[in-house]
Amino acid sequence: MTKIAVIYYSSTGNVARLAEAAAAAAEKAGAEVRLRRIADPAQETVVPGTEAAVAALREHNATVPEVELDDLAWADGILVGSPVRFGLPAAAVSRFIDTTAPLSIPGHLANKAVSAFTSGSAPHGGHETTILALHNAFCHWGSLILGNGSTDPVLFKPNNGNPYGSSAVSRNRPGNVHEENLAAVEFQARRVVQVASVVRNLNTA
Repeated sequence: MTKIAVIYYSSTGNVARLAEAAAAAAEKAGAEVRLRRIADPAQETVVPGTEAAVAALREHNATVPEVELDDLAWADGILVGSPVRFGLPAAAVSRFIDTTAPLSIPGHLANKAVSAFTSGSAPHGGHETTILALHNAFCHWGSLILGNGSTDPVLFKPNNGNPYGSSAVSRNRPGNVHEENLAAVEFQARRVVQVASVVRNLNTA
């Protein structure tokens, strides 16, 4: 069975919703799935008005295991989710990526199918650059980067269109993920399963 790790950091719940949709879609596509969260930083900037959502998400996250390097080593395919932070991945995500050298330098992340998704407050507010910044790390891993491209009708829906990976515009509203964005990340997860399955079969042939 193809193994998929969906790992994410979320501050108010938008990226968490995308991650949960991706994990469910990968499982439905026949994969064995690990949904894992990246640990909260010691200090996090909280947007005024979202304090209750931040607290609720931390309570919800207590039910989701924290990611470990073993989850990446185990997986044939990986999806990584991060909020937009000034056009970059959240610091918690970058810190976790910094810990992956013991896997990536010996080549243990090579040829894994890897993809990224994000959520940010405003249209054109750094969604693409956040995903592309994650792609930089995936290049160092030696992984096979999977973007969404323009490869499925769902990607042409009015609230989609990012060819690098699924993204949602939250407008600073916690849990504000359009169902078209959820459909996009479900497609993205199925694509990761498909490619990871091909690579897995080649490696075991």
